[in-house]
Amino acid sequence: MLRITEIKLPLDHPESAIASAIVKKLQILPEELLSYSIFKRSYDARKKAEILLVYIVDVEATQEKQLLQRFKKDPHVMVTPDTSYRYVAQAPSNLTIPRPIVIGTGPCGIFAGLMLAQMGFRPILLERGKAVRDRTVDTFGFWKKKIEFNPESNAQFGEGGAGTFSDGKLYSQVKDTQHYGRKVLTELVNAGASPEILYINKPHIGTFKLVGLVQSMRAKIESLGGEFRFQTRVEDIHIENGKVQGITTASGEYIASNHIVLAVGHSARDTFEMLFSRGVYIEAKPFSIGFRVEHPQQLIDRCRFGDRAAHKLLGAADYKLVHHCQNGRSVYSFCMCPGGLVVAAASEPGRLVTNGMSQYSRNERNANSGIVVGITPEDYPGHPLAGIELQRRLEERAFELGGGTYNAPGQLVGDFLANRPSIALGSVQPSYTPGVVMTDLSESLPDYAIAAIREALPAFDKQIKGFAMDDAVLTGVETRTSSPIRIKRKEDYQSLNTEGLYPAGEGAGYAGGILSAGIDGIKVAEAVALSILQSSNHKI
Repeated sequence: MLRITEIKLPLDHPESAIASAIVKKLQILPEELLSYSIFKRSYDARKKAEILLVYIVDVEATQEKQLLQRFKKDPHVMVTPDTSYRYVAQAPSNLTIPRPIVIGTGPCGIFAGLMLAQMGFRPILLERGKAVRDRTVDTFGFWKKKIEFNPESNAQFGEGGAGTFSDGKLYSQVKDTQHYGRKVLTELVNAGASPEILYINKPHIGTFKLVGLVQSMRAKIESLGGEFRFQTRVEDIHIENGKVQGITTASGEYIASNHIVLAVGHSARDTFEMLFSRGVYIEAKPFSIGFRVEHPQQLIDRCRFGDRAAHKLLGAADYKLVHHCQNGRSVYSFCMCPGGLVVAAASEPGRLVTNGMSQYSRNERNANSGIVVGITPEDYPGHPLAGIELQRRLEERAFELGGGTYNAPGQLVGDFLANRPSIALGSVQPSYTPGVVMTDLSESLPDYAIAAIREALPAFDKQIKGFAMDDAVLTGVETRTSSPIRIKRKEDYQSLNTEGLYPAGEGAGYAGGILSAGIDGIKVAEAVALSILQSSNHKI
């Protein structure tokens, strides 16, 4: 097949226009076009009066070799890449070594477990939190003030990981020359996601749909011999002569294994502390801190799409912004959630942190995004876990500013820029629950971060008119943009100094978001499978 890129058509084009465009591009007769499929659909909204749909299509035509020769200098015509997935190994029926363990059942852990199960290695998946349905009850109950905060079952911990309570974005900037991302999306479709995620640009799923997908993937893993154990926190890891031997759970159970995938997410601070105490190599890494900002979604739609706002193929508009400040800092939008909610994402008592979440429909009244400042280990020197301590201090301060009840501190953008406390809301109603207490957010972050955000907001207003509107709401604090540590690994995906330990996903510093975490889970599962066969003297 041939792949054609950059086919641009009007927003309201008829379906037949795609075939006509292919015929025109290839300079062939209509009957010479045998079939086509859409590989990717995006839009070009740089001209609001003339928004275009942009397609990448895979084409079956007569005389494809001649066409490739004719268009050999055209970068928009090529052979369709083979994106099919091929397993690197298969477990023999007589394999007797201890089963691999996967710690954590977020996107990385689930895909690591799924791949190991599909290759016949019958993994054991350990999750400190609850199964996704029970976890959802706990999380929404806390948000609605119906139940108390549960540090083991919340927006961070539990089956599905932090990504369950997010926008469910399924795109990434990671280089993926081996098409692992296609495997991730295909498995999600197999689990019940809409096939549209395979071809629309910037696909997303949304929280409620993610819950069902996670359950379906668990059932698939279990049907292939995998095992899930919920409410099973790993208390200790056993290492002898630089090699892992197994783990001990919080209940005291010992489980032997020489192959342990560590996919605990970016908020498993107690696990990071345990690993560091056991001598596993960990280093500090950069992350970002800031606030959530909310605007009316209609404002963002109008700024991005003009009169075509609310078109069914465009949906709720998003944005991506960055500003380089005079003090050397960079401020950028993070995890933008069109038509979404700001949510309570704490995982430790007495500490408060926010995140953004959307349902599949993205039809809530507000748009929200993190507005965050990049920081580096130079800002928290002295110890590999110092970034965690900085996060904790900021989250404790936010908890205090919110009144010590998990209400979040908030401030109007106009007041924030004028350096005065807010005493009342304006036209924008914040979506964060349990609730928002208006205050002065300048007390919640370091001075350099406050100065950078104050400089960035008016700059963003030049790109999206109204971004710095007085009544827009800032809610604090955003501290979990990425893991503050990296558990370094070698080319074989094993820990730098601990054989058999496979740091993976966002918590270990190797992913950021659902898609990249899933990709990393696949890569790590492949490495585990190959290592098991090598260590057991089976042919690969």
